[in-house]
Amino acid sequence: MTAATSPDLPAPLAALVAEFTALDRAERFELLIEFADRFRPAPAEITGYPYAEEHRVTHCESDAYVWAEGCPGSALKFHFIVENPQGLSARAWAAILDETLSGQPIEQIAAVPPDIVFAFFGREVAMGRGQGLMGMLALVQRLARNHRKGA
Repeated sequence: MTAATSPDLPAPLAALVAEFTALDRAERFELLIEFADRFRPAPAEITGYPYAEEHRVTHCESDAYVWAEGCPGSALKFHFIVENPQGLSARAWAAILDETLSGQPIEQIAAVPPDIVFAFFGREVAMGRGQGLMGMLALVQRLARNHRKGA
């Protein structure tokens, strides 16, 4: 079983993984561009400025930041900033994470394996870029776990 077929994935993420894995490389890139175009930066009332270092994604070449906002119940809404205007992959990944993990159970968010990145970006993703994308997921997961603990 691979990360992309894990039964523990949140349903919206699992559905999107299935969609991406059915695409060839060119179609996958086209869909990633569509996600990048859908990216909306976090509102200033959530982020403040300058951005706090604890929200910075480590290893991200595009200077990305992540915030989690509590919603009714125990759900979270994730917000992202990608400072590099050329950060297409980071913007696409931020939109994917927001659309598939916001509102999902924290336990499922925490269980998403880091190599899920490859289901979207392919195994040929550059090591630095892959580390940054995995770092975005890791920060989302840390924020979710901290929210669960009441931190």
